[in-house]
Amino acid sequence: MLDAVTALTRGTRCVYQPGMRRYVFLPILVNLIVYVSMLSFVFNRFDGWLAHWMNMVPSWLEWLSWLIWPLFVISLLIVVFFTFTLVTSFIAAPFYGFLAAKVEVQATGREPLDDRGFTKTAIDAVGREFVKLAYILPRTAVLFIISWIPGVNLVAPLLWALFSAWVMAITYLDYPMDNNKVTFADMRQRLAKRWWQSLTYGGLITLITWIPLANLFLIPGAVAGAVLMWDAHYRGAREMTSP
Repeated sequence: MLDAVTALTRGTRCVYQPGMRRYVFLPILVNLIVYVSMLSFVFNRFDGWLAHWMNMVPSWLEWLSWLIWPLFVISLLIVVFFTFTLVTSFIAAPFYGFLAAKVEVQATGREPLDDRGFTKTAIDAVGREFVKLAYILPRTAVLFIISWIPGVNLVAPLLWALFSAWVMAITYLDYPMDNNKVTFADMRQRLAKRWWQSLTYGGLITLITWIPLANLFLIPGAVAGAVLMWDAHYRGAREMTSP
């Protein structure tokens, strides 16, 4: 059975083969621009954010300062790279959807069910990203609030890690599912039914987004790997689990 690491490895090899490289250059350029802009923004404001965080620690928790500030750094890193992936996915969604369709034909020998054409597919892909944002942003806001509540925020890094894995699964596995006319609600149900495969693949993508610069070149591979995961685990999930 295909696992997350194998899917990402095979997917990365696939997108850098002759004939496929042309579909990854523009997404990589988009990723690079967003990546540099976001890191510059964070570095310029990091000291102020850290000082504000530590000032919020009540006096009775000062003895935990040695633990609280590393948790702040971890939470910030998760938020930054989580946001980076969301932003780049939103901007590059039409290209990722097109890449996923090409990978599906090459890797599985099956044509996606999508017959909308490139222009309508690109427009619909942006609309699909808004649907994802409507699902993700309220839950992100709740986690962000938790991250700033003294004491409670001790569990924030774990919650962010689990949520990031789930969101990355939704973000990347949705490309092949959208290409095959799977609705957003149905997609989430399929991911939940295969929760282990979903969280392991989403968690792996979360990890690669933390690898400076290398993540720019691995993300297209993550799109291709999602196609392989779709074909191996989710394509028939609805039919197999229906009563």
